Amino acid sequence: MDNRQAALELGQKPVGQLLWQYALPAIVAMTASSLYNIIDRAMIGQVVGPEAIAGLGITFPFMNLSAAFGACIGVGASTCISVRLGQKDYKRAEYFFGNTVTLNLVIGFLFMVVCLLFLDPILRFFGASDVTLPYAREFMVVILLGNMVTHMYFGMNAVLRAAGKPRHAMYATLFTVACNIVLVVLFVWWFRWGIRGAALATVTSQSLALCWQMWLFSDQKQLLHLKRGIYRLRADMVRNILAIGVSPFLMQTTSCIIVIFMNNQFVRYGGDMAVGAYSIANSVVMMFFMFVMGMNQGMQPIVGYNYGAEKYDRMFRCMWLTIAAATAILLVGWALCMLFPRQIARIFTTDPTLLSLAARGIKLDMLVFFVVGSQAVITNFFQCIGKVKVSIFLSLSRQLFMLLPMAYLFPLLWDLEGVWYAMPASDFGSFAMTLPILWWYMKKIRVNR
Repeated sequence: MDNRQAALELGQKPVGQLLWQYALPAIVAMTASSLYNIIDRAMIGQVVGPEAIAGLGITFPFMNLSAAFGACIGVGASTCISVRLGQKDYKRAEYFFGNTVTLNLVIGFLFMVVCLLFLDPILRFFGASDVTLPYAREFMVVILLGNMVTHMYFGMNAVLRAAGKPRHAMYATLFTVACNIVLVVLFVWWFRWGIRGAALATVTSQSLALCWQMWLFSDQKQLLHLKRGIYRLRADMVRNILAIGVSPFLMQTTSCIIVIFMNNQFVRYGGDMAVGAYSIANSVVMMFFMFVMGMNQGMQPIVGYNYGAEKYDRMFRCMWLTIAAATAILLVGWALCMLFPRQIARIFTTDPTLLSLAARGIKLDMLVFFVVGSQAVITNFFQCIGKVKVSIFLSLSRQLFMLLPMAYLFPLLWDLEGVWYAMPASDFGSFAMTLPILWWYMKKIRVNR
């Protein structure tokens, strides 16, 4: 099936069938990626030690910041492509694809150079101590050297989904994860290369997957393919990509700021082991939230296409189905973490102090986790239809407007426990804020029809 026929199906097939068709590959890919993250951190914690887990936690803001730039281009471009395909404007969809390639290369290179030049001061600012700095530096040097590959790999996966090829995007991710797992076992456990081996495994596997993606896009029979004349940056297209991509960019950047602040709060009230516990709890949260991200990725081309085609009933039906699925998934994650927090924490470490802190942290972090799915889906919905201001506001509400002040004030009352309490409190607050905004928009659409 060519790109054009796949795109037409987005406006014709039953919405539930389409969502399953597009979301399942993304969920499988994201789950596999989550499994890799668990194995990666477990290997580092068990083989290298608890200090390495804490050092890895310091790198989270870096990874979030890099992902922010990647999401800005990938999400912005894929949304533009989906809408243009819905409008049957295939020529502009091609040029958006070419601009995506160029932007990923330029931004990936600039991010790498700037961060390598100021690596130690940045890591210190992120909360690294004398103990954790060497581990964080060793990991990030390798990751940053492969940053252009990482940006391009995620960008091409976003374009594959927008072009009606979700299974190919899934295959790329599954290959990356499988290769990653094999290499991290080989590099960390067998060769004893430590935390640097984990970073090298990540970059190597993404490089191999990118080669396959580029081979797919070299097929001249496909609507979107690599060809001359589409790579020169066009101001109007760059503006469109960045305007839509600014919402996920701000969300990821805010996440980076929050992790920096949280790392410093955990160091202040609990020391390096508390940072390690936060790192473990974050890994567990992301393991389940990956399902929601997969649902959002599956929803994006369907909502974007039907919004462009003015098929609003299909657009809203897709959103509600995604909310229902995301909530059900997170309910399962919440139940497991409430019942078995210590057993889950033991996957990452056997150190008694870290184990105890991590088990308590997992329970508190996941306290109202089941409401997070609907907030994430609704935020993504506004992003998919180009409602940038609403999406930005919802993106920032949980972390910047709620979590940041709560994480500062709560420890004044409850010490280390207060840092943990801030996370579920902000989750519930942002959920309560999101629903009225969605209701207002749905009412506005009905009035204008």
